[in-house]
Amino acid sequence: MNHISQEEMHQSGLSRVSAEMPADEMLYELADLFRVFGDTTRIKILCALSVSDLCVADIAALLSMNQSAISHQLRVLKQARLVRVTRRGRSSIYGLDDDHVRTIFEQGFRHVRHIAPGEEESHG
Repeated sequence: MNHISQEEMHQSGLSRVSAEMPADEMLYELADLFRVFGDTTRIKILCALSVSDLCVADIAALLSMNQSAISHQLRVLKQARLVRVTRRGRSSIYGLDDDHVRTIFEQGFRHVRHIAPGEEESHG
């Protein structure tokens, strides 16, 4: 009869987990991505862009901020590949980069609603 000790089972489990862990560089990139979500202004911008593509002036008016501050935050979001920019004549129009961004954003709202029950659902 083949008997596996508890220690051997524990080591086997750790080996399996270790084999499934992503490379450190990938984890650093993921941490950087989550850091971008750590700013309320950027979250407000992403929320607005999840409804409609907008220009800097419209986002600034919507959030009652100056265009320079909005442009700075949009640069951060663009560098993180969360927003894209397209030119329409003389205007730059910003939108969510792709459906992955929308999914990340919606999952974040689901998580917040899950840990704060009783709040009315206002997004997604």
